[in-house]
Amino acid sequence: MKRLYIISGCNGAGKTTASTTILPEILGCIDFVNADEIAKGLSPFLPESASIEAGRLMLDRIHKLFSKGQNFAFETTLASKSYRNFIIRAKENGYYVTLLFLWLQSPDLAIRRVETRVKEGGHSIPKNVIIRRYHNGLKNFFEIFEPIVDEWMFIDNSGSPYELIASKINGTEVIQKNAKLWHSITETYK
Repeated sequence: MKRLYIISGCNGAGKTTASTTILPEILGCIDFVNADEIAKGLSPFLPESASIEAGRLMLDRIHKLFSKGQNFAFETTLASKSYRNFIIRAKENGYYVTLLFLWLQSPDLAIRRVETRVKEGGHSIPKNVIIRRYHNGLKNFFEIFEPIVDEWMFIDNSGSPYELIASKINGTEVIQKNAKLWHSITETYK
């Protein structure tokens, strides 16, 4: 079966870091499409200046892998609805879609993590954009993406080790590992 993995979460949630281990070592997926990494390749000293071109190249690569029927993964904040139709089309074309949502306990933690990343040479994102993407990503997870993917895992990546909060496996079963926290999140965003 063809597999599509979506690594999602707000800026600073640890998507890229988690992907470098989870995808090749646990899921056996070696094609990972990441606009931030593409931008670094285009402009190593100022990757944010290449973000639009990197986004275009990312979409081109996703569509190429899809048209070849290959297993692949990509990363997104889910802050927009843009991948909805693509996921539906992928499922119609025989892809099994798994979404990993890396959650942080607050937008402030996301901001602090991005600030740390910048100090270590990574790319910057304005605070208001981080906050908007944090809330929009959660809202879109529940309203748009959670209902259409085959399986998902909602992971608290605020500390170490991470904690699996809830998951849906085999298209139907929702397993709550931390019911109190899951209820609080769903009450706010669902």
